[in-house]
Amino acid sequence: MDIKHSLKQRIVIVFALMSALVAGVFAVGIIATVHVVGNRLTMISMGGNLHRQLTSDRIEDWRHRPEKDELFYADDGLDEVAMSDDLKGLQPGFQTFERGKKSYYAMVEQVGERRYVLLRDQRKSAKRERILLGIVLVGFILSVLLAILLGRLLASRVMAPVSRLAGQVRHRDQVLERAPVLANDYAQDEVGALARSFDDTLGRLRAALGREKLFTSDVSHELRTPLMVLATSCELLMEYPRLDERSRTQVQRISKATAGMNQLVQTFLLLARTEGKNAPQGQQATLSQIAEELIETWRQPIEEKGLHFVYHGCEAGDDTLYNAPLLRSVMGNLLRNAWHYTDHGAISLTLNANGFQVEDSGIGIPLEKQEAMFQPFVRGDEQRGEGLGLGLSLVQRICANQRWTVTLTSREPAGCCFTVVLEAPGTLPV
Repeated sequence: MDIKHSLKQRIVIVFALMSALVAGVFAVGIIATVHVVGNRLTMISMGGNLHRQLTSDRIEDWRHRPEKDELFYADDGLDEVAMSDDLKGLQPGFQTFERGKKSYYAMVEQVGERRYVLLRDQRKSAKRERILLGIVLVGFILSVLLAILLGRLLASRVMAPVSRLAGQVRHRDQVLERAPVLANDYAQDEVGALARSFDDTLGRLRAALGREKLFTSDVSHELRTPLMVLATSCELLMEYPRLDERSRTQVQRISKATAGMNQLVQTFLLLARTEGKNAPQGQQATLSQIAEELIETWRQPIEEKGLHFVYHGCEAGDDTLYNAPLLRSVMGNLLRNAWHYTDHGAISLTLNANGFQVEDSGIGIPLEKQEAMFQPFVRGDEQRGEGLGLGLSLVQRICANQRWTVTLTSREPAGCCFTVVLEAPGTLPV
């Protein structure tokens, strides 16, 4: 599992690890050096003491005693300095020697046929090494703690420009025309380069938003005229006295489709003009009114496909008013999506106190693809020729604009369930 840390934490961690590595290398070097130098000094000291022992007194009686932590032996000496059998196997020179549970340094010298041994207890040297090890360990821990403290202080100073830039970037006014240029506030360093890159990206984003806004306005203007012609023609045809019942039904369907297309254009325009703000309420309707209107539109296409359509109205009182064009677009796109991807079974629309559900028994959407379904130009089944993959993206945009929520879950054995939770207009933040 990846562990994610902030940049400041990573700087502190790297600073501490680097200090720990350097302090550890120095600690090991100090201990090794002291150990080697200590052994060398011990060897020189014992060699001098043994030499003085051999030259200071008459060699026959060996009455001169060595230092208090040293023991002197000779292979032909008196009883008190007589060499034991375990010492006779030692080779000439400096070495370590174990006698029982005690450890000794041993200096062995061969003079003619005689061998002399000087032993020194290692406990005093071991004690000094333990004290040194404790001092080095305490110094290592203190150096790491000091490195962490200095790392935090230095990281705060180093990260201050980055944190300030991040705060400015997160500010919502940065996407507006009045947002100031960021690069002027920073030095000619990496942070300044990042600020300049953001300024360039923001400039391109503003230009793209301007082109999109202009395109939306042009498209809406061009679409309104043919839609108005279609609506007017349908009205004139409906007044034609010789129109039979079948033709009249088809004209009514054309009229409803024209009205739906006009509402869709208005929805896109509304979303484009609000630019992330709450859309004006405009025409309002209750959830039941929108549902009944769409049932009248979609029941026939659904049943003509051989599907069973189920509608469950809201049992509680339904008097909350919502933005009618946006709610109609959300519910209509979900019903259209269910109709398009369902070949057998049923489609159901269920209202509740705070929203609605659209369920189907269609082909379903794999779990790994469900999150991407609300992105533009993503389709559930690429093999189906119809649709551009914009319906669910539009639903997501409208819900985000109105502070509604839409979720997608799978049904067993197949199919999808879209749940929309509506927030009352009076609770929308200003």
